[in-house]
Amino acid sequence: MIQLHHLENSRSQRVIWCLEELGMDYELVTYQRDPQTMLAPASLKQVHPLGKSPVITEEERLDEAIAESGAILEYLVEHPEARGQLLPEPGTPARQRYRFWLHHAEGSAMPPQVMRLVFSRLDKPPVPWLVRPLGRQFAMGVERSFLGPRIQELTTFWNAALADSPWFAGDEFSAADIQMSFPILAIEGRDGLDQLPHLQSFLTRCRAREAYQRAIAKGGEFSAI
Repeated sequence: MIQLHHLENSRSQRVIWCLEELGMDYELVTYQRDPQTMLAPASLKQVHPLGKSPVITEEERLDEAIAESGAILEYLVEHPEARGQLLPEPGTPARQRYRFWLHHAEGSAMPPQVMRLVFSRLDKPPVPWLVRPLGRQFAMGVERSFLGPRIQELTTFWNAALADSPWFAGDEFSAADIQMSFPILAIEGRDGLDQLPHLQSFLTRCRAREAYQRAIAKGGEFSAI
């Protein structure tokens, strides 16, 4: 059986959702963040050297743990128990779009959002109080000159991609939609989606799925704030 090592309020919520969509049996092993640092506990390093989540193990089929959400989703949709679900047919335009969005989510969509999160904490502990005003001014400058325009470019691109189809790979829901949900949820929590109607509709469709609702019940709702 697959074991999912799940860190609260993290990327691993997508893996719970994927497992629920596929109807696969799994064991959920939950870890709590450090209340001061908000980092993963050291115990996760016993599962994978990087000590981060998500990580899956499966004694019957794997010699070592698999980390990185994209690699995990690829493993799951190609698993014999998945029966070809959440994966467009090979050689089709949908398969190519699927591959792009599956990797775009972490390769391009998340880095500026992680940078934004880091810079947003420059005026908070543990930064010394004397330099917090400088940290705040620096963060505002980076947001104005780089992060804000870059994130706006990305969200405009995502919104346009959903103008003619309900899902990122086309007419059928796929693992690429699960993967892309995380950066879009982060934008919703940080900036809102009032000017991005197709992304709003996308999240509405995601939240209406029974597997999504089961995943939230088991792993908790993601919060970017």
